[in-house]
Amino acid sequence: MDTKGLIEKFKTFLRVEKNSSEKTVTVYTDDLKSFSELLGEDTDILNATEEHVSSFAAFCMRKFSKSSVARKLSSIRSFYKFLILKGIRNTNPSKFVSNPKVEKKLPTVLTVDEVNSLISATRTGCGPKGSKGKVVTLRDLAILEVLYSAGLRVSELTGLKIKDVDLKAGSMRVMGKGSKERIGVLGRYAIDALIEYMGKARKGAGSEAPLFTGREGKAISVRTVQRLVKKYTALATIQKIPTPHSLRHSFATHLLESGVDLRSIQELLGHKNLSTTQRYTTVTAAHLTKVYDRAHPRAVAKGTD
Repeated sequence: MDTKGLIEKFKTFLRVEKNSSEKTVTVYTDDLKSFSELLGEDTDILNATEEHVSSFAAFCMRKFSKSSVARKLSSIRSFYKFLILKGIRNTNPSKFVSNPKVEKKLPTVLTVDEVNSLISATRTGCGPKGSKGKVVTLRDLAILEVLYSAGLRVSELTGLKIKDVDLKAGSMRVMGKGSKERIGVLGRYAIDALIEYMGKARKGAGSEAPLFTGREGKAISVRTVQRLVKKYTALATIQKIPTPHSLRHSFATHLLESGVDLRSIQELLGHKNLSTTQRYTTVTAAHLTKVYDRAHPRAVAKGTD
């Protein structure tokens, strides 16, 4: 089978057996096409060697970030694991090719006070005047409350439909990465914001209609959510530069600081692996160190030898 045919079989495997998102399928496919193009006509992708994979990684290091190179190598590893699984090839030429060392950046986390300030900024009357402006303000308030209350990814929020929300139960059905479904929990403030928003803006809309809408009644875009977070950050005069994902990070960190166990946070976030959730322990440790340095009498004195 030629390279194109193998990649098509891999795409079907990702969609059907791995239940991967279309975004993942597209990224993996693009990475494999790039690798195939570098191999040229002399070597097809089925017969690539470890040297070929190493050369591809070295080539990418000159053009892309370390994290992008690591992702491309992950795509290649997944492809050859698939070939081995299906009995098409016996070895994985990428197995011993190391990822470039990527410095892990701590996520931007807001304090509880900063979250409250961000959300309160929607109520300051700074939005457009008139009934339409009122609806937009209610929508923005509900979006921020839901992002923080349920710890959603922004793509999960934009994909919500009216039928996904159960206000009586205080929960929502969330479709996460890889079409993995989970239950998102809504706090009192998020429920109140949704009741007000849905009563004014989504009354009469069908159950299949998007929960949050933008122009022309279509589902709100990720970009629009990013813009509104930036807008209310400025209005709240918060010095950090948060994104919608920062509210998810803050949700997890604040739960951990309150004594919630990692396994429960893992379920609430929809993380496949606990190791992904464990990065919040680093964030919390950094926060606690700052608190200690400010308050403890035996902390290291600043500005002294």
